[in-house]
Order: sequence, then structure tokens, then C-alpha cells
Amino acid sequence: MADVNAFFDRLDPDMCVVTAVAGGERAGCLVGFASQCSIHPPRYTVWLSKENHTYRVARAAHCLAVHLLTRDQRALAERFGGETGDEVDKFAHLEWSEGHAGAAVLTDAAAWFVGTILHRTDGGDHVGFVLDPVQWGERSPGPLLHLSDALPIAPGHPAD
Repeated sequence: MADVNAFFDRLDPDMCVVTAVAGGERAGCLVGFASQCSIHPPRYTVWLSKENHTYRVARAAHCLAVHLLTRDQRALAERFGGETGDEVDKFAHLEWSEGHAGAAVLTDAAAWFVGTILHRTDGGDHVGFVLDPVQWGERSPGPLLHLSDALPIAPGHPAD
């Protein structure tokens, strides 16, 4: 009988960068576990690893910003996926602006939204943040960055 990973290994989700601001601290990470979870009203859930610096900041945040990247934005994906905010300022020398409720919005993201956190759900080693989109924008077309594009990025924190 096949292992459940035979199912999971076939998935190739869009990757996104999630940013959080709370207590005067900014954080962000590359996320592969995210999805729209309601049509009416529109809702989106992002799952953050409990090991991640962004998760620790997001626990105190009122909203999160979710950013889609195109395949040609690999350097941005590497910055947010291959470093840990425990050791580096991922926002140093990076263009970003303040969005709704002080959210950190990445200027170069292909598309983005800021969502108010409605619920937090413990899913094991990740916590799901259900978001109500309140502000959004789009900047550049192009094919989105997928998990298969990001596999070579060594994570700033262990993935398991």
C-alpha cells in the first residue's frame, strides 16, 4: 500500500511570502501551505511553522500581508525562505511600504493582500491564520513561483 506522501509529493502549490508586524518588529517567510478557504465571504488561510520567527511575530499581529511572487523573483523567495529572522533583518535594503494597520507590503510582489486575522488554528507543527482581506494590489504579470521552483532553497529553519 502506498504511503500518504504519494499524494502529497504530487502537489506543487503556489509559494507566497507572508509578512507580520507586531510590537515594533517585522518578520516574513516563504510559505507553501496557503489557500483560499471561502468564496463568500472571501477568506484565505496561511500556515506558519511554529519553529519560524515569523510565527512568533504573527502570534501578536492583528493582520498579515500575503505576497505572490513570479518565477523570476527567486532572489526575493531566497531572502524570505533561505534566511531566518532570528539572525538577519530580511527587510534591510528591500523596498516595502506600510499597508493597512501597519502591515509590511513588499513593493516588488506580483500581487498582494493584507488580511485581518480572524482565527488561528493549530494544525500540528504549523498554525493556520484565517485572513479577511482588507487591502490588496497587483503589480506584475507572469507565471507564479511554485514549490517545485523553490525546492533548491535551503530553509532558514528546518522544515520538519
